[in-house]
Amino acid sequence: MAIPSRSWVRALWLTLLGVFLSSLYGCSRTDGPVPIPFKGLDITEVNYGKDFRLTDVDGRERTLADFKGKAVMLYFGFVQCPDVCPTALMRAVETKRLLGAAGDRLQVIFVTIDPERDTAVILKEYMAAFDPSFVALYGNAQRTRETADHFKVYYKKVPTGQSYTMDHSAVSYVFDPTGQLRVVLRHEQTAPDYAHDIALLLKTP
Repeated sequence: MAIPSRSWVRALWLTLLGVFLSSLYGCSRTDGPVPIPFKGLDITEVNYGKDFRLTDVDGRERTLADFKGKAVMLYFGFVQCPDVCPTALMRAVETKRLLGAAGDRLQVIFVTIDPERDTAVILKEYMAAFDPSFVALYGNAQRTRETADHFKVYYKKVPTGQSYTMDHSAVSYVFDPTGQLRVVLRHEQTAPDYAHDIALLLKTP
């Protein structure tokens, strides 16, 4: 059997070294930048959640472009939600506090999935109970459904005696300051987890 030449052995050694360094640092020469270590789920590459077109409590039509330059945290819920939605909004308040001065560059947006009951007046009062800087948005039944479907948000009206409640998914979507959807954060995650990921997005170019 032929003995490998020194040049062949050297080339093999350099190749193995490159593989080792690539695994150590998380990327190779052609892989691009190292992925950001989010606490939530990185959904940078998804093809949904590109925009919304809804009405705020002052009657103005709002889109994602209105909040360019800020990280946007988008949550779908309803005012009469007994615990999940208030918990999500209180966590958003704490997240903003944990961000310190950078919290001014976070825009929390609450989209109602119950436009039948959540009027502009009710939504305005509801946001004020948490943080007046939080924005509440609504649409008619069709626009609400279209928006939720675009973000792959589940919700369903559930009868309860003479009234009803809403069953819905409970995640928060976070956009970077350029308006790109980047992260989805679960309801069971903590405010420090949320603040960690938002701080990273605010630091990215």
